[in-house]
Amino acid sequence: MNDLPVIRLRPKSKPQAIRHGFPWVYADEAVLDRRTRNLAPGEFAILEDPERRPLALVSVNPASKIVGRVMDRDLSAQIDEDWVRARLRVALTMRERLYEAPFYRLVHAEADGLPGLIVDRFGDVAVMQPNAAWSDRMASVIADAIVAVTGVSSVILNGQGRARGLEGLPERMDVLVGQAPANPIPVQMNGATYMADLMGGQKTGIFFDQRPNHAFAQRLAAGGDMLDVFSHIGGFGLAALAAGASSATCVDGSAAAIELARQGAVADGREDKLETVQSDAFKAMEKMAEEGRRFDLVVCDPPAFAPSRQSLEAGLRAYERVAKLAAPLVKPGGYLALCSCSHAADLTQFRNASARGIGRGGRRGVQIHSGQAGPDHPTLPQLAETGYLKALFFRLDE
Repeated sequence: MNDLPVIRLRPKSKPQAIRHGFPWVYADEAVLDRRTRNLAPGEFAILEDPERRPLALVSVNPASKIVGRVMDRDLSAQIDEDWVRARLRVALTMRERLYEAPFYRLVHAEADGLPGLIVDRFGDVAVMQPNAAWSDRMASVIADAIVAVTGVSSVILNGQGRARGLEGLPERMDVLVGQAPANPIPVQMNGATYMADLMGGQKTGIFFDQRPNHAFAQRLAAGGDMLDVFSHIGGFGLAALAAGASSATCVDGSAAAIELARQGAVADGREDKLETVQSDAFKAMEKMAEEGRRFDLVVCDPPAFAPSRQSLEAGLRAYERVAKLAAPLVKPGGYLALCSCSHAADLTQFRNASARGIGRGGRRGVQIHSGQAGPDHPTLPQLAETGYLKALFFRLDE
């Protein structure tokens, strides 16, 4: 066994959850004495149950509410570049089976056995988000492993976002290997071209998770007018145009995102069918309703309104308001798609909020489909947070 420090679960904790695959140890479940609190964020330790029986090799962060993350069930494992390479090879093998082109999420944190680590691949460039202390501490090692396993020439570290703040990690943006691309990278998905800004865009530059939901929306979009609210770089709108929509209107508050959507339409030769609106989404929907505008398909894909349990009720009210404002913009017999990336709001809660909003918007309809993230975003059954994305599709009759 490794000569590692030990952290122990409290007597009233539930070690069986760890034994059955739950990957986190919360701070209130562990004995946090002076010795444990003095461990460096990202250090490795042996997790023991209250009877001092070893459970797993974990990374420790006394500054986080998640004080321990399970790294390996093998207590003798060495968490080094070879270990990271082995996990990456498994992740890469699955993605190469799923996708013809190297544009996908390569690592989806706990579900790929690399806790708190996100890696998105853009052809010859990888963007990593080390959202756990151990992965931030080993960022250069991980970058070298990514190059060795995938053959990419550049690795960018995007250390921004709420998750790092919860870990007590500072924001940072670094090029760890190679060079940053001088221009946005074109990404082909579902017949559309998306322009991904890897250094200045949201998250890693694109949302690969919506790919299957874009594809389903395409079935509803052909030949009609569609509205893409909270469009980012044109996710649903450009997909609709690729499927033969007569027009797409993209609404987003970010001028940079709207410009990238326009560039994507230009790349596809469909700029004459794209309308872009830089505006607060709620205000834009209210204005469109006043103007009497109606669409065959309306899609709303807002940011996470309920990123935590504390924000759940306010978040559900926001999702309800989105549905209330969007529903009147749908033509009779048209379709409404509502999305949530809030892991704190489960499918039932989100569906109920959406249904209330549709009703408050004076519409009635039926749900025809429920979507989730693509298979490059695998779900760890024991960890609900890995199954965060929900997409509900309704046909509105009245």
